[in-house]
Amino acid sequence: MSDDRWVELILRSVRVITPEGTRAASVAVAGGKITAVLPYEAEVPAGARLEDFGDDVLLPGLVDTHVHVNDPGRTEWEGFWTATRAAAAGGITTLIDMPLNSLPPTTTVHHLRTKQEVARSKAHIDVGFWGGALPDNVKDLRPLHDAGVFGFKAFLSPSGVDEFPELDQDQLDRSLAEIAGFGGLLIVHSEDPHHLAAAPQKGGGRYADFLASRPRDAEDTAIANLIARAKRLHARVHVLHLSSSDALPLIAEAKREGVRLTVETCPHYLTLTAEEVPDGASEFKCCPPIREAANQDLLWQALADGTIDCVVTDHSPSTADLKTDDFATAWGGISGLQLSLSAVWTEARRRGHGLEDVVRWMSERTARLVGLGERKGAIEAGRDADFAVLAPDETFAVDPVALHHRNPVTAYAGRTLYGVVKSTWLRGERIVSEGEFAEPAGRLLERND
Repeated sequence: MSDDRWVELILRSVRVITPEGTRAASVAVAGGKITAVLPYEAEVPAGARLEDFGDDVLLPGLVDTHVHVNDPGRTEWEGFWTATRAAAAGGITTLIDMPLNSLPPTTTVHHLRTKQEVARSKAHIDVGFWGGALPDNVKDLRPLHDAGVFGFKAFLSPSGVDEFPELDQDQLDRSLAEIAGFGGLLIVHSEDPHHLAAAPQKGGGRYADFLASRPRDAEDTAIANLIARAKRLHARVHVLHLSSSDALPLIAEAKREGVRLTVETCPHYLTLTAEEVPDGASEFKCCPPIREAANQDLLWQALADGTIDCVVTDHSPSTADLKTDDFATAWGGISGLQLSLSAVWTEARRRGHGLEDVVRWMSERTARLVGLGERKGAIEAGRDADFAVLAPDETFAVDPVALHHRNPVTAYAGRTLYGVVKSTWLRGERIVSEGEFAEPAGRLLERND
């Protein structure tokens, strides 16, 4: 081992997930970085500490690029302290915070600095920030980019909060042209407002009525329009929380044509189905909605063939009182940070996928999406020493009260999931183990770090 005198820590497992595959290995760590991935039997250098995980799996810490922390301003919904604890407990070591539903939203450099200052002392994991693209803030986009946001979020239909209005098609053109001009990334909530307005809006507690109010063609049309603009402007765009499988053929065609397009989906679309949502159970409400089992099957196929790039939580919590039994008025959002790895792994293993696939979707590709692919997302020399230790064959029943996000509401309540996160490590330090947390050690990340 070269320079073994500097090694501080060896993490050893018979199953280490690396870019070359899963193998028995010893991972050397110094100064918060992985210095080498060594043979399993490698000698432990003098002065280094050994952590042997047996046959628990050592995988790279997950990178979740779609999280609503809501801090400051709506901290009764969530906050950096609780959100990052929940993330750490679920094996997530990096999150990128959405520009809403905090007050203020991240739509100016001043607002970004406000949010960073709030997060600084509360972050148990590394945290970065998206900016927001609004009808009236085109002038703020380049300064935000230069200040280190990882890209810009836009809505094409109402966001649900007044301070973050949607873009019409002309405004989308202006924002996308500006962002393309400096090589930025636009990430888009893609539902067409005209199709939503034309859909039946019955309200009430029947999930079937809510599903009909957010039809697939609203997603399909918005995505088609976004692709056309990205193609014309040579812009880089990302489709958020894809739910409609009907959009997959046009996404695949755009990728074949070289459009700079990436696509995410979420654990709830991959693990929950419309057929099983009870009437009145608005903990299952999100927009776009959880769709039918046949739709879910096609999303999994698209993940397998690369049409969908990655899986992120879209953790969007609220207080329990906002989750009323009327789907029309209840807050739309799924709380899933702590459970995302286990939920996806449970369904992935049932469908014949391995943990290497899950790591690719939830760590490697998400890190690459935000330009952190040289630092995060893999166990190899030179990367940050961020890890999750997973017992993949152990199960647990989801108890909402035992979760670490602020409000004990989750669509996964009572489900039995595979994959128990035993510990999570950030830059070579154990930040949570068996429910016990270290003091916050997360750093604030910027795009140009």
